Amino acid sequence: MGRQSGRDEKEPNLKFLVDTSVWIDFFNGNQTKSVTVLKNLLNNEEDICIADIVLTETLQGFRSDTDYAKAKKHLLVFPVYSLKGRDSYIAASQIYRLCRKSGLTIRKTVDCLIARIALENDLILLHNDKDFDMIAKVTSLKILQI
Repeated sequence: MGRQSGRDEKEPNLKFLVDTSVWIDFFNGNQTKSVTVLKNLLNNEEDICIADIVLTETLQGFRSDTDYAKAKKHLLVFPVYSLKGRDSYIAASQIYRLCRKSGLTIRKTVDCLIARIALENDLILLHNDKDFDMIAKVTSLKILQI
């Protein structure tokens, strides 16, 4: 079962992977719960990282070259994680299959890839996307509960 990670006690070496869904709201100035959590993580200088796929998804949405450049500069401050190779992609397909066998439909393949990056690197995912909640029900994906 997926584990919900709370921040009641301070655990060493926690790293938070921030999903595209949160970064989009952050850069658009939307005041969602996940953006508030992201701002708290930033203010507390927590270990935040992004996935290479999240970097692509987030940056592709900027229309203005100036906004694109600012966002890229901001995002590249954080460590960028990637899948480790062919076996990682196969494992990501298994995430989708596991969900489907459990009667859960994952809407985007990319969410399985992001979840796999989090799983492989023991990262806690901050998101605003119900697909990740479903993935956490059938895997050991750790999500930051808000």
